[in-house]
Amino acid sequence: MREFRRDPIIGRWVIISSERARRPYAFVKYEREIDSPDTCPFCWGNEKFTPPEIVAYRPSSTKKDTPGWWIRVIPNKYPALRVEGNVVKSADGIYDKITGIGAHEVIIETQHHNKDIYELDQRNVEDIFKMYKDRVTDLKRDIRFEYILIFKNCGTKAGATLSHPHSQLIAMPMIPVIIKQEITGAKFYFEHKERCIYCDIVSEELTRTVRVVVENDDFIAICPYASRFPFEIWVLPKRHDPMYEDIHDNEIRNLASIMQVVNKKLNLALENPPYNYLLHTSPLKDGNLQYYHWHIEIMPQLSGVGGFEWGTGFYINPVPPEEAAKFLREI
Repeated sequence: MREFRRDPIIGRWVIISSERARRPYAFVKYEREIDSPDTCPFCWGNEKFTPPEIVAYRPSSTKKDTPGWWIRVIPNKYPALRVEGNVVKSADGIYDKITGIGAHEVIIETQHHNKDIYELDQRNVEDIFKMYKDRVTDLKRDIRFEYILIFKNCGTKAGATLSHPHSQLIAMPMIPVIIKQEITGAKFYFEHKERCIYCDIVSEELTRTVRVVVENDDFIAICPYASRFPFEIWVLPKRHDPMYEDIHDNEIRNLASIMQVVNKKLNLALENPPYNYLLHTSPLKDGNLQYYHWHIEIMPQLSGVGGFEWGTGFYINPVPPEEAAKFLREI
């Protein structure tokens, strides 16, 4: 099968070319790099090697920057942006620039040095997603910030420099282009059909089922129709909700549950692949958009991006999402 598929939100085209693929179980395997807990700055007892913690979930009997926590948030030691200062926009000839103001935080997800999400107690995973909510709620009070991205890199090939489970948060004084594209596409769809395109995707996929990996009462995990990468998965709330920080407690429980199931399926199917996930949510000052819908995009790093992708903006995916979803459902 060779065909172009169009992403219904931003209009991006991908090429599904299964003739280029090896079977799903035959991808090149990448060993997860594991560094030593003795020298890991994210392990209990090594808190002195990190910047002072911003916040942590810990027993009230323990002190800041000491062991005992189960989720800990710290400033990134080598931040992409600095939180101190003012946002100043200026011209550089015909070019524009803005001072590098923002927040760059690391969410240390567990005291366990070498456990992926599916290996943790579900309560621990719930607290990871609760901490995401807490940090977004706190940082959106800063009027300098327009957008917050939360993301996770797992494995060196996915951009991680330490193997200890952690995710990152970057708050920035502008809205990223990809988010603007999603919002513009969703708004265009809403203006023509008076419905949220993400809600329609959820309804369509639940009806057709061929791209559904797993679902529960509050969430659905799918391999999207125009998947850019082999085994790409989106996790979407069934309830229309543009802002992640508005997630309910029962939804956090079901989000933790479905993320654990998806993570376990990917690890079993692809033998612990490096992966990234991204949490896309509404811009901080846009309010309760009728046409946008927060979601998580999970991308195993199984195939590289080459000249064709860079030159066209198209992606070549050798595994049809229907085949990927079926393979994962059966794991």
